Amino acid sequence: MDFVKDMLDKAKKMQKKLVLPEGTEPRTISAARRVMDEGLAKEVFLLGKEDEIKAAASKAGVELGGITLINPESSSDLNKYAKEFFELRKHRGMTEEQALIDMKSCLRWGAMMLHLGEADAFVAGAESTTADVLRAGLAIVGTVQGLKTASSCFVMQLPDTAWGVDGAIVFSDCAVVPNPTAEQLAEIAISAAQSCREFLNTDPAVAMLSFSTKGSGGEHDDVKKVLSALELVKSKEPSLMIDGEFQADTALIQSVRESKAPGSVIKGKINTLVFPDLDAGNIGYKLVQRLAKAEAFGPFLQGFAKPISDLSRGASIDDIVVTSAVTLARSK
Repeated sequence: MDFVKDMLDKAKKMQKKLVLPEGTEPRTISAARRVMDEGLAKEVFLLGKEDEIKAAASKAGVELGGITLINPESSSDLNKYAKEFFELRKHRGMTEEQALIDMKSCLRWGAMMLHLGEADAFVAGAESTTADVLRAGLAIVGTVQGLKTASSCFVMQLPDTAWGVDGAIVFSDCAVVPNPTAEQLAEIAISAAQSCREFLNTDPAVAMLSFSTKGSGGEHDDVKKVLSALELVKSKEPSLMIDGEFQADTALIQSVRESKAPGSVIKGKINTLVFPDLDAGNIGYKLVQRLAKAEAFGPFLQGFAKPISDLSRGASIDDIVVTSAVTLARSK
């Protein structure tokens, strides 16, 4: 499969609305222009002070025609957004006065646009930290009903198409939750399975990874955590094809799985790998990227109620365009 082409084509077909909160950031402005010119979105919003956006665009040689500029500080919607934010957060001690102040933040404004359905996809992170993007998303958009954990995944596209779905495999979590509890790991697995459906357009076959396969690691707490997570997933998503705990070779090579885990419910190729912690996930995806010369697309946030993506602060214009297309393609 060609992951990028598939996502670009899907975004073009869906024609959704994209909000880019970092509206004065030059790469983001250039990406907004390309998203519009390539027909990836029906509308693109850049947030920030209009004179600063225009100055940055002029310096970057970007024409802003057709792109909507919004300054949260002077918008006629400020009171409406602040009132909604107050209602969402008053149980956490939010006051009306503080809500008015907080909603002048471009990240929160973009998240509120998503929450209210005035935008369909949110992409930030070119100049904001992951923590700030996550905070805005969690405070306003929230997580999928029934889940509490926001996490991430990569789509790894390998040159050898024998793996996964024509060479594509979902890796999760590789960027957000450092040391998940069993409950968090279960929710990461559920979210990764949904990411597989959205990104690879197939039914997920999920492996819960460990240093142990079916008890070979004994009673170690790390093994118990994976097993507990597996049982939680089965109770929440009984129809999901998932198994573990598996060592990586057991997960990936069917003959090894048949030998080490002969009773596994997964008989064919596995297309989704869930790592036990961020150490394993981050190391794992980077090893595959470098040693197997795989393309690593992401990280894409998962578990949010609506599509939110976090960029690397080193993201290129191409990266922002592709991430925007992927995020738009996840819209309902």
